Amino acid sequence: MKKILFFIPLILIPFLSFAADIIVEDVENDAGNALQISWDIPENIDNIAGYLIYRSDADLDSFIQVGYVKPATVNSFVDFDPKFPLSPGGEVIYRIIPLDINGNELLIHGESESFSASPSFFNTAKVSSLIATVFVFGALLVFLNIAKKGKGLFIRKIAGLDALDEAVGRATEMGRPVLYVPGLSSMADIATVASINILGPVAKKVAEYETKILVPNRDPIVYTITHEVVKESYLEAGRPDAFDEDQVFFVTQSQFAFVAAVNGIMLREKPATNLFLGMFWAESLLLAETGNQTGAIQIAGTDSVTQLPFFITTCDYTLIGEELYAASAYLSKNPVLVGTLKAQDLEKLIVLLLLIVGTIGSIISFTIFKSEAVNKIITAIFSFS
Repeated sequence: MKKILFFIPLILIPFLSFAADIIVEDVENDAGNALQISWDIPENIDNIAGYLIYRSDADLDSFIQVGYVKPATVNSFVDFDPKFPLSPGGEVIYRIIPLDINGNELLIHGESESFSASPSFFNTAKVSSLIATVFVFGALLVFLNIAKKGKGLFIRKIAGLDALDEAVGRATEMGRPVLYVPGLSSMADIATVASINILGPVAKKVAEYETKILVPNRDPIVYTITHEVVKESYLEAGRPDAFDEDQVFFVTQSQFAFVAAVNGIMLREKPATNLFLGMFWAESLLLAETGNQTGAIQIAGTDSVTQLPFFITTCDYTLIGEELYAASAYLSKNPVLVGTLKAQDLEKLIVLLLLIVGTIGSIISFTIFKSEAVNKIITAIFSFS
């Protein structure tokens, strides 16, 4: 009888779970939504294809599968599943179950103690981004302070904007209106915002010259904003009585119907100056070619690379890319806008220098030192993740 009792534990051993050590650790530099699980590899892994990872809340008995790793030599897993996200501070338990080569679950390999994920106070991988942000704000504050003190900040000449006085003056002499098209996009487009910033100084200049300005709009929200901008510009010029509500109007949201209407205005009213500033698409050439046929001075500007060639070939002056964004500061001489513009110029210069130095450093490290370590150091210094 004693011999039988002695062999019972030996018979049950294969069916008992192996109480392996399961270590759960918090993942660094995260928002408290990831945990790293590691476990001991069983001594005999010949029949093991991989491991299933199950997770359960500490106050619940049910487990859900959150992962599967293979082969049997792998003993770690990062739990970051958008389908079953971890909650920061929530206690969870993990269970590891081996899977045999036939896809059958074996006995429980181990179960962890309850553990909770916590968010990191600061992501150390974003140090370069912090440095860049501090530099950007620092440069912005310095240049704003310089601009507000009245110190002259150099802005290179933009021919199209320098010709604005001549264009408006020509319209006044000929007794014809100025046509201003603020693009065909919505206020969600940065080019439209830039165009409206330019519209203010242009409308003020038109009011001072006692000339008529026409502003057709495709977007209803843009129409509302341009209406108020032009109205306020007439007020700033001391000519609120000269403002005509019909000068700024909504046409249609249909792209080519809008173009047809604007072309009709150009052919009927024959404006002496056409300003196409904002976001344009396939209609750019249709508008600019019609204006060219009427003999008007045309100034265009857009950040759409595909439409720039059409404006360059049909207009007298073209604002290319960021010149459109700088135009409002150039015209208004507002200290805030000018200081912001100069700060952005400095930031772009620094980034350009870093790219050049980083490129040269990488070339030297591979061609002269042939060192992977040097290249990693250079990449870490000049990467803004």
